[in-house]
Amino acid sequence: MEAFLHDLSWVPPLRTETLTLIFNGFTFLGYTQFFLGFLPLGYWLFDKPMFTRLAILVGIVALTNTFLKDLFQDPRPAIEFAIDKRVGDSFGLPSGHAQIAAAMWFWLAIEIRRLWAWAMAIIITLGVAASRIYLGVHDMEDVIAGTVLGLAIVVIYRGLLSDKFAFWHKLNPVIHLTAIAALVPLLTYAWPRDPVPGAVLALGVFMFAWVLGHHLQQSLIHHRRHPNWFVAGLSSLAAISVLLASFKYGGEYLAAIGQSPQTITVVQSAFLSLFATLIAPALFRLFRLSAPSG
Repeated sequence: MEAFLHDLSWVPPLRTETLTLIFNGFTFLGYTQFFLGFLPLGYWLFDKPMFTRLAILVGIVALTNTFLKDLFQDPRPAIEFAIDKRVGDSFGLPSGHAQIAAAMWFWLAIEIRRLWAWAMAIIITLGVAASRIYLGVHDMEDVIAGTVLGLAIVVIYRGLLSDKFAFWHKLNPVIHLTAIAALVPLLTYAWPRDPVPGAVLALGVFMFAWVLGHHLQQSLIHHRRHPNWFVAGLSSLAAISVLLASFKYGGEYLAAIGQSPQTITVVQSAFLSLFATLIAPALFRLFRLSAPSG
């Protein structure tokens, strides 16, 4: 059992250029660059409440994963197995990629309620989990734990959004925002080691700004997708280009004036949420790229 959970010596002989390309594609679905496009596009083009729920779920999963990594402090596999060089110095258990893939794609399957969505959730979750082993940055124990935890969070999250907690859902949005804001000091106090990662504040800001932007958008802007899919898709891709450019050049500017990497990440997290939920919808309506009012 120990060898099954931790041994990666069988992985390198399986590697080929084609498989490496495929598994790099799967593993990309767990990196920030993917969420920079996926969450805003889903919000603009499909279902704003659904992708707001998804954004909060992503934030919860990321916070949970970061906490558990620092709690267990389980090292990743030996560096000679790794062909994904983007993991930094973080710990291995549980796999964040596996955890967020299981939570996100199975949550979407629950929301969409279609057989194809369930099939996609299974394929992507297994593909992402396998990619972390193939790329040599997690062992079997890491991805199994991550997958199980991701599914467990989906079950809990679904319960929290059920009618049993209707009283909470009907409260003033200010109370919801206050609860999100309280997460950061609470987690900082309970964090299992020092220093507390900058990602904790960044993720709290991401969720706070997303919920704030969503409520303001619903109250003030009332964005609806343009009825012409070509116009809607083209304008959304243009907005994503602006978002990515803002991340790149804004981050470079903040670094040039001496801001810390943690500050830059927090600013970018807030900007992502507000751009997706408020700024871009306002621009769509300003330039008549939304559905007509009424």
